[in-house]
Amino acid sequence: MARLTKEQSKRHQEACALVDLDRDLSIEVAGDRVIDLCAGIGRLAYGCRDLWGRRWNDEPARQFVCVEKNPDYVKVGRKVLPEAEWVCGDVLDVPNMGLGRFDTAISNPPFGSIKRSGDAPSYTGRRFEYHVISVASQIATFGAFIIPQNSAPFRCSGESRYREEVDTECVRFQEQTRVDLTCGAGFDTSIYRDQWRGVAPKVEVVTCDFTEPMTVVAPVPSKAVAATPAARPVRPVRPMATLHLPGDQPEEQLAFEIPAA
Repeated sequence: MARLTKEQSKRHQEACALVDLDRDLSIEVAGDRVIDLCAGIGRLAYGCRDLWGRRWNDEPARQFVCVEKNPDYVKVGRKVLPEAEWVCGDVLDVPNMGLGRFDTAISNPPFGSIKRSGDAPSYTGRRFEYHVISVASQIATFGAFIIPQNSAPFRCSGESRYREEVDTECVRFQEQTRVDLTCGAGFDTSIYRDQWRGVAPKVEVVTCDFTEPMTVVAPVPSKAVAATPAARPVRPVRPMATLHLPGDQPEEQLAFEIPAA
């Protein structure tokens, strides 16, 4: 990798505020072709390469496409992850860029009501993270995203137990897109809270199977417990993850199905 200039090094340090969630999110990534939306310098994509595991299984290296609007981040990203295809552009334009189909879309998008150039396909609400997920649903089979906890339809991180909690904007997103946000492997992201710089947001890792439209359920108010759990649609079998430990023999590899929410 080429040496970074002082300015590029500064940008690199700013973008590294993503902390270590990339390593947890990587277990949710399946397939050979991955797109990182709002990629920054490519920290998520870098953490999802799985070079050792794929080499062990005689699988080809993953192909990455990183989309980032900030040209300074793109310059750094091309040195951090030179094997990726870098696109400097608006994430909302991605469905019309002709980039093809992807096995998995990943993102740690900007949060909340921020200025944007328009609306994503299907969703017209105010939360930018939902616009990014809606874009991903047009080009990928699966998705894994880091979003604010109040944008997820569940509470897992920093809680004593998993519970469902859906606000009205989340219901609006689900009604418009039919995208089901699930907790995937159920990571507790609160263990990384002290690693964020400047702010310490509560976040969740949400996963999506874009091949299966969901059945929308009514909002579950904060702290309330639903009388009857809502029925969820039957989903296809999730991808298989393989764990590798140093010194493992091939027959000692442990494969398991990543549980759905």
